[in-house]
Amino acid sequence: MKLCCQYQTKPQPGDLIEIFRGAYQHWALYVGEGYIVHLCPPTEAAGAGAYSLVSVLCDTAVVTKESLEEIVGKDRFLVNNLLDGKHKPRSVYDILRDARSLLGLEMPYCILRGNCEHFVTELRYGKGESRQVCVYYALGVGVRAVEIGMKALNAASNISCVKSKQKRILL
Repeated sequence: MKLCCQYQTKPQPGDLIEIFRGAYQHWALYVGEGYIVHLCPPTEAAGAGAYSLVSVLCDTAVVTKESLEEIVGKDRFLVNNLLDGKHKPRSVYDILRDARSLLGLEMPYCILRGNCEHFVTELRYGKGESRQVCVYYALGVGVRAVEIGMKALNAASNISCVKSKQKRILL
């Protein structure tokens, strides 16, 4: 199977791998020779397909080392060291040492505070961040504000309609 890497950038040990799953991205750390280490909820295992969306319901995940090709499957991926401009990457030696030391460890998993993106950015930069969460949070706040605004407009419109009907009845 040929992997679908958007920019055909060959991953190097210590690189962050972004895997596009449709509605979200899964993140992994490339450790060399075609393998990745990632925080893997049970639903994110190789071949999980659409079932992987259920990972938001998981509260634990296991650090695993697996073939990049198996985890990507039919999806596409790219090397995305997204925070290199914001944080200095740790040495490749330290990144790989820490990734290997965590293999097999069951860890708490939370889509908002401890997801696969937090995990790999913690390994690469020493600071766990998730831009996905920031975007989803901002969208959620924006959508909620629009929803509240629409309800207020609807309520105002209904009041206006009631007053208009009352005037017609009185005439």
